[in-house]
Amino acid sequence: MSQARRTVSQAIALESATPRQMAALAVQYPELLREPRGNGHTVVVLPGFGASDRSTVALRRYLGRMGYEVCGWALGTNSGNVAALTPEVISILEQLSGQSRGSVSLVGWSMGGTISREVARQRPDLVRRVITMGSPITGGPKYTAFADQLAAEGVDLNEIERHLHVRQTTGKPLRVPVTAIFSRRDGVVAWQACIDQVNLDVEHVEVRCSHIGLGFDPEVYRIIVQRLNG
Repeated sequence: MSQARRTVSQAIALESATPRQMAALAVQYPELLREPRGNGHTVVVLPGFGASDRSTVALRRYLGRMGYEVCGWALGTNSGNVAALTPEVISILEQLSGQSRGSVSLVGWSMGGTISREVARQRPDLVRRVITMGSPITGGPKYTAFADQLAAEGVDLNEIERHLHVRQTTGKPLRVPVTAIFSRRDGVVAWQACIDQVNLDVEHVEVRCSHIGLGFDPEVYRIIVQRLNG
């Protein structure tokens, strides 16, 4: 699948569409607010690799206006270390559950979605639903446009890929509803890496936006709020 990775120049070209998606969000926002309101359950939004809760402010604000109790993950910058971050997110969900909020939905952008799936796999009792956005559930950051740069910085991409493969093929099956949003115009993550070939019950939904644009695209917002309300 390495041949499916974008080059850095391709990534820059495809991601240049992001400002148009932001503009479309501003125009369509009033219409998005007319989507059916949620039931108030808690939604935790996880950022992508190299990003923090700042990157998900717009999405969290929208979901809050739609009637959900929304929070970020409050773990700082996402290092992409799935094995290390999964138990930390589980701890957060346990705290939320202890506050009598019940099971929560996880919305994960890029590697945030990969982590969300592992949390749901290990603790389905804490998770109501998972929605991933451009998440490389196959191979992790190895199948992104910046894989070579990460490898040069010492990130063990093969180990991350091995860990994800073992979890997918020998770990517990996913028992909660999962929606995987992906885009063939994604300039960062190879869209093929977003397709789950193991868990056949995963719902795959294709959109037409850049990778960064996944956090601002009106159609993505519409899909997320509709699935959360399902």
